Amino acid sequence: MGRIIAIANQKGGVGKTTTTINLAACLAEKNQHVLVIDIDPQGNTTSGFGIDKEELEDTVYELILGETDLDKCLIKNVVDNLDILPSNVNLAGAEIDLIGVDRREYILRDKIAPIVNDYDFVIIDCPPSLTMLTVNAMTTANTVLVPIQCEYYALEGLSQLLHTISLVQSRLNPELEIEGVVFTMFNSRTNLSLQVVENVKDNLNQKIYKTIIPRNVRLAEAPSHGIPINIYDPKSAGAESYRLLADEVIHRGEEEWQ
Repeated sequence: MGRIIAIANQKGGVGKTTTTINLAACLAEKNQHVLVIDIDPQGNTTSGFGIDKEELEDTVYELILGETDLDKCLIKNVVDNLDILPSNVNLAGAEIDLIGVDRREYILRDKIAPIVNDYDFVIIDCPPSLTMLTVNAMTTANTVLVPIQCEYYALEGLSQLLHTISLVQSRLNPELEIEGVVFTMFNSRTNLSLQVVENVKDNLNQKIYKTIIPRNVRLAEAPSHGIPINIYDPKSAGAESYRLLADEVIHRGEEEWQ
């Protein structure tokens, strides 16, 4: 069975979507079969893979409401080895549409169950808020990966996210674990970035990935071209970092791989 990783942080602008797109693409580059699920109504992961989200008729929204089939919603081979369940702004209405729906916390899990075992990794991009969509991602996932921006307020809101994860663990998905924390937007020229990394390591009793994602112009440019960084600029610092992160994710838990 494939590993299902939800990428979550209710704080916006921390590199969550960037990490979803580029981690998934680098896993695919390493011959892993990857499914990306975009459950953020902004649809930035969808457009980051070069898909015109405004033109889509079948998205995750229609899927969870039972208005479309999985095969109509799934876009295959967006890049080699990578498929996507896309989203757009319609998904913003899901919160209201799901009121009173039976087992609404498990709708995403139930909908994708027929295809989960077809993939090595399923990567879910969550909205930057703790909504029913985020809860659905966490009931579907095995683990939660938390991107943290290297800035002064990095830890702000993190305790709330960890509390939500522990609530989901106790009430909805006892198998859920924290995959780990990955630092993003690191600027090696500032003392602040270094201080944030040390502060989080001192205050967080969680796995922290060795790979740190740098601030990188090419990384910021890639989404506007609808191409992951490993294809847009394969030799950039951003591409190299996400390849290293993909290696760490693949070998998670293997003590001999360090």
